[in-house]
Amino acid sequence: MTVKLYCFGESGNAYKAALALELSGLEWAPVYVDFFGGEARGPEYRKINPMGEVPVMVDGDVTLSQSGVIQDYVSSKSGKLGGKSAAERREILRWQFWDNHKMSSQIGTTRFLMNFIPEDKRPAEVIAFNQGRLKAAYKVLEAELADKDWLVGNDVTIADLSCCGYLFYPEPFGFDRADWPNISAWLDRISALPGWKHPYDLMPGSPADRA
Repeated sequence: MTVKLYCFGESGNAYKAALALELSGLEWAPVYVDFFGGEARGPEYRKINPMGEVPVMVDGDVTLSQSGVIQDYVSSKSGKLGGKSAAERREILRWQFWDNHKMSSQIGTTRFLMNFIPEDKRPAEVIAFNQGRLKAAYKVLEAELADKDWLVGNDVTIADLSCCGYLFYPEPFGFDRADWPNISAWLDRISALPGWKHPYDLMPGSPADRA
């Protein structure tokens, strides 16, 4: 049975789930959500996810929201990307929780404020504050990758796919790969994985589609 992922191209959190599905080898198909048209807040979509958020994964009788939960499900079902021991799985969870709190949530807000609302409504002080918090997060990630190829163990895991989720997007949000050589090399390793795709190639919906 084909796994369905409700998603749209601009969503970094949806990309985390989509990339895990793609690299796991599971059969899956994207279902486009017109987020900017308000679909995720509508009554029909809320029947799928009362939280009104993207992504949502549907696999037969299993419906899951939240990218980290979806990634965990995908790694468990496929036997891939989930580490090689209980200790590694705990370490994966540690990085997923860190990313959700310290990095992805900040990037998602900052990127939205800088790119997806009218220029005259962009709060410069809020953006600058968030970018300061992001710089601290980048320092943590840069230091962690100084002497290792992957965040957990000796191979790519959903810890990597969680933390990289927003960093492949082209819109500005205060991240320049040239400033973070260890992170940049890690992103190169991820993009060299068989099956890797850019978010706008992996999921439907992008700024180009709306141009």
